[in-house]
Amino acid sequence: MSAATGSPVQEEFSKKDIRTVMLSCVVGTTVEWYDFFLYGMAAGLVFDKLYFPTADPLIGTLLAFATFAVGFVARPIGGLIFGHIGDKIGRKTTLVTTMFIMGIATFLIGIIPSYEVIGVTAPILLIVMRIAQGVAVGGEWGGAVLMAVEYAPPGKRGFYGSFPQIGLAIGLVLGTGVFALLGGLMSDEAFLAWGWRIAFLLSAVLVGVGLFIRLKVMETPAFRKLAAVEEKSTIPAIELMKNPRNRRNIFLGMGSRWAEGVAFNLWAVFVIAYGTGTLKLEKNTILLAVMAGAITMVVTIPVMGKISDHIDRRKMYTVGVLILGAVTYPALLLMGTGNTLVIVGTIVVVLGVIYPMIYSPEAALFSELFPTRVRYSGISVVYQVSGIFASGMTPLLLAFLLREANGGLGLIIAYILAVTVISAACTMAIRRKDLYTEAEEDAEQQLRDREDSVA
Repeated sequence: MSAATGSPVQEEFSKKDIRTVMLSCVVGTTVEWYDFFLYGMAAGLVFDKLYFPTADPLIGTLLAFATFAVGFVARPIGGLIFGHIGDKIGRKTTLVTTMFIMGIATFLIGIIPSYEVIGVTAPILLIVMRIAQGVAVGGEWGGAVLMAVEYAPPGKRGFYGSFPQIGLAIGLVLGTGVFALLGGLMSDEAFLAWGWRIAFLLSAVLVGVGLFIRLKVMETPAFRKLAAVEEKSTIPAIELMKNPRNRRNIFLGMGSRWAEGVAFNLWAVFVIAYGTGTLKLEKNTILLAVMAGAITMVVTIPVMGKISDHIDRRKMYTVGVLILGAVTYPALLLMGTGNTLVIVGTIVVVLGVIYPMIYSPEAALFSELFPTRVRYSGISVVYQVSGIFASGMTPLLLAFLLREANGGLGLIIAYILAVTVISAACTMAIRRKDLYTEAEEDAEQQLRDREDSVA
């Protein structure tokens, strides 16, 4: 949001209004990520057995993670659809719609019969619902981020933009917490037979709460200003790709995003299957470790966001990428000790402290890659298209590399290091002059105002 759009926020909206906006962003993304993460955890613990039964357990896991990846392939579709709607009609409309779609899809996953009951129809239905989840979350992230960033007062984009990111952490806490609680209260047989379904059915309650809050929020000041002067984009996707500056930022943004997606899915998704399968750790041990890391993120994400308002976000992001790449091998070795305290401590440090160095400033950094009129479409393309290879393929690819290396870590580490170098290089290649910062947007607004007064 520009400085020009910062003043209307302070004049037209009370602190209570802005708190409601931030709450809607956090609650909304929490619901979306809770639903999305449940699938990732179930893929490593349940779906391979119920929907993809094979003689080789690892093959079943690979198939389950393949359906996990399908959700990420669907996310760019959702990003394009809802990005277009968000840039044409508004941020609020899209956010209500995406939450509704996600809630229905997640609830239905909880009632799909197993392969033994309805045969091949079971995995087909699972895939359809996963696609619906992907489409929904594809439109959610961009809208929630812009709702926060475009309401932010001058100089606080990083801090405000970090609030939707907190939803990822809380969603992960709820997802792992519910799975851990259910797993602790019942036998493995009962959990596999029906217990896991409770976590998916609970989504209906969360969606109801989220919609109640989200419907109270007004459209963002930046978009309302565009609508008032009739400067909304006609076809955002085409306008986005016609501009050389925007095209460059799209590709560099996707490269930057690669390391973030790989890091999260390594330490929040793949690590569950790796810990319970390869390392033979207790299911609740690894779930509680991930949950502890996510709880830590709730605190560190806004802190990192605030820091990013005072230093160059590109440099902060790059340093975070390099640190994550450097600690991956020793951290995985520590996981192999089997010591519960060591495992929990490792995931808390990597997922809870280091990872937020890149995830927190990401919202503001990617928002500044594009002007307001095509911003929803732009950040959705960057985040969701890159998500196919950066996030969706990560658990599947890491499981494959682990198999090829006979349980060794060599191939995984080589892949992580390659991604680290690419993402760090792309981030530093983003030119300061190509960012749509508050200062630049303010200058452009003043120029338009002068042209209007002359006319």
